[in-house]
This record gives sequence, C-alpha cells and structure tokens, in this order.
Amino acid sequence: MRRRSSIRTAAAAAAAAAVAAALLLAGCGPSEPAPNGTDGGQRPEPAASDPASTGQRAEPGTLDEPAVLATDLEAPWSIAFVDERTALVSERDSGTILEVSASGAVRQLAQIAGLSHGGEGGLLGLAIGDGHLYSYGTTADGNRVMRVALAGEPGSLELGQPQEVITGIPASGNHNGGRIAFGPDGMLYVTTGDAGVPGAAQDPGSLAGKILRLEPDGAIPADNPFPGSPVYSLGHRNPQGIAWAPDGTMWASEFGQDTWDELNRIEAGANYGWPTVEGIAGEAGFTDPVQQWRPAEASPSGIAIADGSIWIANLRGAVLREVPLPEPSSSTEHWQARFGRMRDVAVAPDGSLWVLTNATDGRGQPAEGDDRILSFTS
Repeated sequence: MRRRSSIRTAAAAAAAAAVAAALLLAGCGPSEPAPNGTDGGQRPEPAASDPASTGQRAEPGTLDEPAVLATDLEAPWSIAFVDERTALVSERDSGTILEVSASGAVRQLAQIAGLSHGGEGGLLGLAIGDGHLYSYGTTADGNRVMRVALAGEPGSLELGQPQEVITGIPASGNHNGGRIAFGPDGMLYVTTGDAGVPGAAQDPGSLAGKILRLEPDGAIPADNPFPGSPVYSLGHRNPQGIAWAPDGTMWASEFGQDTWDELNRIEAGANYGWPTVEGIAGEAGFTDPVQQWRPAEASPSGIAIADGSIWIANLRGAVLREVPLPEPSSSTEHWQARFGRMRDVAVAPDGSLWVLTNATDGRGQPAEGDDRILSFTS
C-alpha cells in the first residue's frame, strides 16, 4: 500500500497524525495516458468560425475566499456526506475511501477490492443511502456499482461485506462516466460513458453512454421508461455530474468531443444525441442541451444545486461555474485558474459547498498541498 506523504487541515495540522492505515484489499494497475477529447485532457479548440457558447457569456464572478479543509489528497473524485459532521471521499487511482470531518481531519477508511485503475478508470463516484455506501468502480470485467453496509460513529466508521448492485457496464481507458446519486424518488441514478465506442450510446441494449435508474438493491424500477431496462436516458458521451433542483428537475453535465461540452435537463426516455449530434443541433428526435461551452472553457465534471444555482466543477476550464436555475442558459465563472482543475462539488448538510481540486489526476500541474478540499458559502 502506498504511504500518504502528509494530510494537513486548515483547522489543525496536528490532525495528520491521526490518519490511520487502510486495510489493503486489492492492488491497482498502472496508469496510462488518455487521448484527446476525453476527461478534461488536451482537446483541440473549435474552429474560429464556430458560434460562441450559448446564452450570455460567462462573466467573472466573486465568491468569499474558500476555507481549505484538507490537502495532499491523491486524485480525489467524489464526495458523499454521511451526516453533518462527516463526508467520505474517493481517490480514483488508489481505490481509497477517506473519512473527512467537518473540521478537516482525515483518516483512511478502506481500500475497495478488485479495482483496476488506468486512464480515467478506478474508484469513481460515491453515494450514501439506506445505511449503505455505494461506489462506482472499474474492474477488469467492466465498470460496476457495489454497496456495503456503513456502520459505526464518525471517526470510527466501518464497512460491511460488498454486494453487487449492477455490473457489466462497459469500461475503457476513458469515457467511464462514474457519477452516482440518489434522486428525490429514492432511486439510484448512475452515469455511464460510451467507453470509447460512440455508437453504443445510441444502442438501447447497451449500458454504455446512458444514465441508469435502479432500485437501491439493483432491481429495475417498474416505471422506468424502457420496460425491463435500467436505462433512463441515452445518447450520452461521458456524463459526470447529476443533481436535482428543488422542483425535482434533473440536471446533468457532459463532456463533449471537440466542439461542445453540455449542461442537460434530463427527462425519462430522452435521447441526447451522441454521437449523431454534439451540442445544440435542433435535430428532430434529440434533446438539446440548455447550455454549451467550448472544451477549453469547461470539461464539466461533478455538479451540485444550492441557493437557486447549479454549481459545476470544471477540469480543463479550472473554474467553478454557477448557472442560475431561473436562467440556465447563462453562467458565471468563479476562481478562474486560482485552484486549478476541479472534479466535484457537493452540498454539505450545513448548506456550505465542498469542492475537490484535481491537479494530481495525471493531467494537472500539482502545486504544494494539492489536491485539496475547499469549502465556501454561496
């Protein structure tokens, strides 16, 4: 097992001494470079003749200076809150789950068994529901969602035996999707990428390039739009953010290829066009995004909804983007390049937002202390 060099907190540097060694359950494979047009990698700019991003141009914004809750994380990917005192954070390449307190103390909870990281694969999304921790991870046989019982008190949490929720999701060195979350209907939603096979996104019989909807135990809900299928929406390239507005509307962020990244309003059974169309096309049979951005400005990953806005963590764009729900075709950029690449944003129980930076994922330029958990109040 790797040795974590240091874990520092804004509240107390002494908390680093409390980091416990994780139980090593499985090894991880070597990393590999990712091609263009993937998870925030270097992608060609659209031609100069292409139209600008839709809606009002994103303007620089101001937010209060964020608190730095934790530092020295390694390729962190997802945040899931246990309660008002504690969150769990996944580290993609090591398969490690970290327990992080609201004061910033960090301990290694466990390593997830059977994962094989490489490129964009590894331990990705986390979600917590019905007393279980759910995780999305890449294995030699494809991507899968597993759950384990979550027991104990903050500071001494324990995980039970793993159970399969869904397996056989196509995996690749890129385009693995990976975000999981419980919707207001109590169902588990799962984003999947096209795994480098664009046509799979249009195949209703494939789990690739989709948003899936499942019962917490993996059963298929009777009211899914395609009877007997976990598919909720299709035609996605690589969606990595999902969240719900107070009125129940579902939103998702999506990596495009060379032209447009997207913010989509998700509806049951809708087809979002990939690979036939990318961005706003106005083509019959496909649902257009409500906002699109050039890849250099965005590469949108995790999203959260709070205080009337959609908050989007951007990798290549290195900004936290705010999209007002009443006018979702406009946006404001915060922290331009101040903290580097950003992977996830989540709403804490106290109403603050936590943000994961992502300079250590193989595509950033890590500074001392990267990667970090930032916290701010909108």
